[in-house]
Amino acid sequence: MMSSTNEEDPFLQVQQDVLAQLQSARSLFNSYLRIRSITTSATSPELASARADLDIALESLSEDLSDLTEAVRVIEANPSQYALSEAEIARRKRLLQEVGGEVDDIREELKKLSSKGAAMGTSSKSHPPGSSDLPDPSTFHIPDGETGGSADYAAEFEREQQLQMLREQDEHLEDVFVTVGNLRRQADDMGRELEEQREMLEVADELVERVGGRLQTGMDKLSMRALKFGSLDGWHA
Repeated sequence: MMSSTNEEDPFLQVQQDVLAQLQSARSLFNSYLRIRSITTSATSPELASARADLDIALESLSEDLSDLTEAVRVIEANPSQYALSEAEIARRKRLLQEVGGEVDDIREELKKLSSKGAAMGTSSKSHPPGSSDLPDPSTFHIPDGETGGSADYAAEFEREQQLQMLREQDEHLEDVFVTVGNLRRQADDMGRELEEQREMLEVADELVERVGGRLQTGMDKLSMRALKFGSLDGWHA
């Protein structure tokens, strides 16, 4: 009779690893979304690295799900041989369906985000900062040979001086706005860099934990895969 303990049931061992991988994939997906929300470039190295880590995690999870699904099929074909109840077999099938559905949902969301990113990259246009359409100073007209010409000349000269002062003030204000804008962009860039570095450290920590866990489950996967070929004598009643 097969024991129900995790130590003698390779499916349950790999099941634990699959659930841990699913939790890790969720964290990687959330990290990817956070990095994507703070980065200004679709080709950001940090964003590409986060996407690559997530793709690897999803691929590994899909492979393990495939192995577990095949193992359930083997057991379902002859449940009495492995001393499993119909309820337990149904539970395992339901678990695999739920995990597989969540993996499909994450991949579908990634496709939507990739499509949106491509559309935004095509439509976005850069606008040169500090551009100005201020007109060049024009030469004022001085009447010639008319009564009151000197008075008209003085009034025109004063008006032109005032216009020149207004133009200079506009130029100074524009320079100030450009400087403030540059400082604001620099502050935003520094904030984004700090946030991206924090996200990268979190992803690195998660990767270390995931790699460490997979070393332990390697032998369990080998035992579970052997089940597909009916080579686990310890499972036979």
